[in-house]
Parts: sequence; structure tokens; C-alpha cells
Amino acid sequence: MPTGDTTRPTSDRAREGLFSSLQSLVEVTGCRFLDLYAGSGALGLEALSRGAAVATLVESHEPATVVMSRNAEALGLPAQVVRATVEQFLAGTPAPYDVVVLDPPYATAVDDVLGGLLDWVEPGGVVVAERLSRAAPPTWPVGLEAVRSRRYGEATLHYAVRAGAVHADYGVRA
Repeated sequence: MPTGDTTRPTSDRAREGLFSSLQSLVEVTGCRFLDLYAGSGALGLEALSRGAAVATLVESHEPATVVMSRNAEALGLPAQVVRATVEQFLAGTPAPYDVVVLDPPYATAVDDVLGGLLDWVEPGGVVVAERLSRAAPPTWPVGLEAVRSRRYGEATLHYAVRAGAVHADYGVRA
């Protein structure tokens, strides 16, 4: 893991909760997984270990990207590590993903990033934003429907689904 205070890894409890919740919303096996503000890369690497077909890990901090690349290589996982800011990455040509996870530093505002995600999420795909529990939930843009939030101590995971799919768990047309 990178040293210093530039990364804040998702707790083991929250990470386990994330993948349990994802299983009820989308098939992780074979999915395309985008990890924005990847930090240590643990979420994207775990997605690959659980059978994701693709995991793209986006992080601007060079030492973190070096560690992610080394970890992926050591584990034999085909992670695509991208050194860029999230804004730079999202300014590129969209390649839709089934799951998009945002785990930015808690002080980072995410509403603008969420607003630019729609073309990056497959219809029926899931977006998860990790935020500080005592902060307001994210403002989901039109096209992303909030479906649940789960608190894990200081962190809360907020889930939304891209319009275009019916989810049996909720009976909601997102």
C-alpha cells in the first residue's frame, strides 16, 4: 500500500459489504469494473479476483499507481492502471462499465464527477460512491436512480443504478 496520507483504503468490512451489495444488483463475474480515485487499487483488484472481466483503476498519485501495478502483476490480475485525474480520464472517449466505484478523499466534491458519468455506465449498471457518513449523500444526476445506502462506521456507500433496467429486488424501473 502507498505510504502517507494520500490514500484512505476502504475498510475490509465496507469492501465486503460493497461486493455483497453488488451481487444483488449486477453480476460481478464477467463485468467491466471502473475504480475511480483508486488509491491502493484494492477494490478493482478484488473485483478481478471475483471474476470481473476488466478492471480499470484510475488514480493521479504516481506512487499509488506504481504500487497498484506491482500488486496486480504479483497477483497475476489484468488490471488496467491509469495515472490521471478522474476529470482527465472522464474527458476521454466513454467506454461503458457495469460497475463504477468512486472512493475519493472525503473532502472532494463528487457531484460534478457524478454528472459526467452517465455515458460511462451501461444501462442497468451500478455506481457506488463512498462518502463520509456524517456528510450529505451525493446528488445523483438524472439517469442515475438511488437504490440504497449502507453505513460502515465513518464511511457510507451510496448506490445508484443507471436508467434502463428493471431490478427485481426493488421493483423499480431505474
